[in-house]
Amino acid sequence: MHAIPSAPSCRCGTCGYCRAARTDARRANIFQPDLEVVAVARDESFKVWSHGYPYRTVRWHFHPEYEIQLITTTSGKYFVGDYIGNFVPGNLVMMGSNLPHNWVSDVPPGEHVDERCLILQFDAEFVVRAIDVFPELKRVEALLDASCWGLLFTPETGAAAEPIMREMLGAQGMRRITLFLALLDLLVQSADPVKLASAAYRADPAKYAETRINHVLAYIGKNLSQELRESELAALAGQSVSAFSRYFRRHTGLPFVQYVNRLRINLACQLLMSGELNITDICYQVGFNNLSNFNRQFLLLKDMSPSRWRAYQQLNAASATEPSDAAQALDVSV
Repeated sequence: MHAIPSAPSCRCGTCGYCRAARTDARRANIFQPDLEVVAVARDESFKVWSHGYPYRTVRWHFHPEYEIQLITTTSGKYFVGDYIGNFVPGNLVMMGSNLPHNWVSDVPPGEHVDERCLILQFDAEFVVRAIDVFPELKRVEALLDASCWGLLFTPETGAAAEPIMREMLGAQGMRRITLFLALLDLLVQSADPVKLASAAYRADPAKYAETRINHVLAYIGKNLSQELRESELAALAGQSVSAFSRYFRRHTGLPFVQYVNRLRINLACQLLMSGELNITDICYQVGFNNLSNFNRQFLLLKDMSPSRWRAYQQLNAASATEPSDAAQALDVSV
């Protein structure tokens, strides 16, 4: 394990080093950060994954979720808020909500690295709910607060975190939660992590929303029930359809139609759970223009029909109070 170069301790904001750092940061941040869409599975509390290099998320970006990232291979430059530094394997950093960041590896053009880093992402509400249930977790609040500037942990902490995060990649059920708590406990007890961004730095997600991709994603979210044409969104972004298609997929990881269908099916699930609308009404309310396509897309994403999905939800709800009647509530023929 290589040693992580020590981050400069000065954060006064007025000395020559700090002024030079701000100048470098301004040059690096000519463009506003892009929004990364973090998709956490419905039956999971957080997302843990790995990726290589190059990769679509390697860009100046932000997301509402907290992130813990451990570099496992390559070295290069990394950017967190207005901080610029060098990274090597063992670099372990925690970023707070909406804090822009990016890691750029020194890899020759045309070469590919299978695994560059391990990543854990979770939203604040998940931790807040956990603290409400387990008061012992209250010490985590200070860690979350400090992460708004980005926190660099020691090489020793990075080495201790790697086996935990690597096991999390394949862990299921309660084991995932056990490992998540073990990682938080490790970070809470780590000796004085270094704050990366300057004390005056504040993330500004409202300003980031003005960027082209974020404007497009916001428009999609507000107009799911309407017909959404890729050509119209391309015009909104000021691009040709072909350029927009490549741009959209690079930033979201999904083709335009697949991304929209996924949002619409997720909205349909919420309406199915409410039980107030029939399936045909839900189909049109979430933006599909025919029932057969809605059923086909729902089956593709949920591995069952909308009617069966609703029946299982009704079974789940009924079992809480009337277990003897619950089985009868499920029509296995749907």
